[in-house]
Amino acid sequence: MTIAPQNHAALTSPAALGTGDLELDIDRYDPEYRGWLREAVRKVQADGNRSADTHLLPVPLPAEWGIDLYLKDESTHPTGSLKHRLARSLFLYALCNGWVRPGKPVIEASSGSTAVSEAYFAKLIGVPFIAVMAKTTARSKIDLIEFHGGTCHLVDNPCEVYEVSARLAAETGGHYMDQFTYAERATDWRGNSNIADSIFRQLAQEPHPEPAWIVAAAGTGGTSATLARYVHYTQRATGICVADPENSAFFEGWLHHDPAAATQVGSRIEGIGRQRVEPSFIAGAVDRMMRVPDAASIATIRVLERLLGRKCGASTGTNVWAAFKLVSEMRARGERGSVVTLLCDPGERYLDKYYSDAWLDGQGIDIAPYEERVERFLLTGELA
Repeated sequence: MTIAPQNHAALTSPAALGTGDLELDIDRYDPEYRGWLREAVRKVQADGNRSADTHLLPVPLPAEWGIDLYLKDESTHPTGSLKHRLARSLFLYALCNGWVRPGKPVIEASSGSTAVSEAYFAKLIGVPFIAVMAKTTARSKIDLIEFHGGTCHLVDNPCEVYEVSARLAAETGGHYMDQFTYAERATDWRGNSNIADSIFRQLAQEPHPEPAWIVAAAGTGGTSATLARYVHYTQRATGICVADPENSAFFEGWLHHDPAAATQVGSRIEGIGRQRVEPSFIAGAVDRMMRVPDAASIATIRVLERLLGRKCGASTGTNVWAAFKLVSEMRARGERGSVVTLLCDPGERYLDKYYSDAWLDGQGIDIAPYEERVERFLLTGELA
């Protein structure tokens, strides 16, 4: 259904235009559009209401350590990743701002989980969705976006995705969602069942209900911003640590207070790490950052599979490596407490990548030393 925007004008007289001493009454209220908008918002909110909250899974560590580690399992969302929360928030934000219109496409610069989730919500409310991505994007990712009703616009240069997305929105009359700008403001970080609120509610009956640390890697930066702001707003002592992969600008930008920091090579850990510091990354709210080698991230998910009996994406490995390091430091200081991090998406999406020895060889990544370090940590509590 396409609804033409209304622009009714009731003027006191034709001469009123262009004068400063007569009243103007401009009425753009469109009952048909407002009915569509109410139904679209209801559908998006109903999705959140239908979906039970994601689980907080304990990672088995020796009881004598006195430290509990939890994984917030975001892979159980309808589209299988942490980005489902982000996409829902972005759609509600854009709808309530009047940016998404019936019959007009929503456009996003993404080749990964955000595009999958946004395609899902676009289909839910009945608008087209276009994901702008590099031509090198894996066919499996394109298939998943198309499964949820989206289409993919391929570009030669990955650095052009932002510009091309904005241009397509202008040409089609659609809306460029721009996750990298709006992620931090679309989520209500004060509460309203956001991920931080959920974590603390689920920890309420645990031995250490206020964790020493929450670890979250950064893609847009929106999740770490939500976690940090919520912790500060609710006056908790919990530290927020951002784990950053190789070839990402976030760590350097945070370290040197440089929002213009950039890298020449993109991250190999899908979903996290950016070549520029994105607007949604709120550096001042973050307590600590760790640069995690890609080999450590991948080694960690290989060990986690043996520990948990399930595969996880490599961004989860980045998170868990940093969490293991924090646990190791707490052990060395004789501290007890808890640490929470995120299981971002399932590893089945990466069977031909992070779980492929051939891919690792092609990338020159040797995970064996890091696997040994993780295995030794699980026995001794020391991540040397």
